[in-house]
Amino acid sequence: MKNRTDNYLENHYIQKSNWLRAAVLGANDGILSTASLAIGVAAASEIREPIILATIAGLVAGTLSMAAGEYVSVSSQTDIEKADIEREKKELEEMPELELHRLAEIYEKRGLKKETALTVAIELTEKDALEAHIRDELGINEVSKAKPMQASLSSGASFIAGGLLPFLVVFFLPLENMEYYLYGFAIFFLIILGALAAKTGGSNIIKAIVRITFWGTVAMGLSAFVGYLFGVNVV
Repeated sequence: MKNRTDNYLENHYIQKSNWLRAAVLGANDGILSTASLAIGVAAASEIREPIILATIAGLVAGTLSMAAGEYVSVSSQTDIEKADIEREKKELEEMPELELHRLAEIYEKRGLKKETALTVAIELTEKDALEAHIRDELGINEVSKAKPMQASLSSGASFIAGGLLPFLVVFFLPLENMEYYLYGFAIFFLIILGALAAKTGGSNIIKAIVRITFWGTVAMGLSAFVGYLFGVNVV
């Protein structure tokens, strides 16, 4: 009889965490920062060209900044991981017995009996001591491992995708009441993004929508306020 698990592949949401976090952050920032910038300029301008120029400049600068910032940030995490792995290699060479008992203590704290924990530690050490310590002592695995290039490309591409939406609003919709058009469409885009991200990540959709709508409103409201506050008409 065929085992029911033969064709079953366990799929956890955490496996998507690296690229999903970068993609959501990039798209959210693209929509929010570009729309906020456009709203601020629109509030102080009576012609379309400065708004378009500011939106394009924000889109280009934001994309480069997001991609570079994500790469540098995740690369720093990678450097820390590599340093910890090298330190673990050295400790395994210099004091293998101590490292073995340290591994056993980890399993014991997770609920195994002392004898069982030691047996598991011995068997895993015989198979691949470094891998066991990287995974169980350092907490580094393929799911959580930092991937700078993946995060950078994901953030940059998603920022462009998000930032193009406010740009299209600025380019095609009437100049009169442009701030309201931008706010309305940006919130609509953010709601869709929040819902898609929550569904992809398996989290609460309503909570994600409320959170993204609230902070989006705050950011764009403050940008519009600054534009009105200065009261500079760009002609």
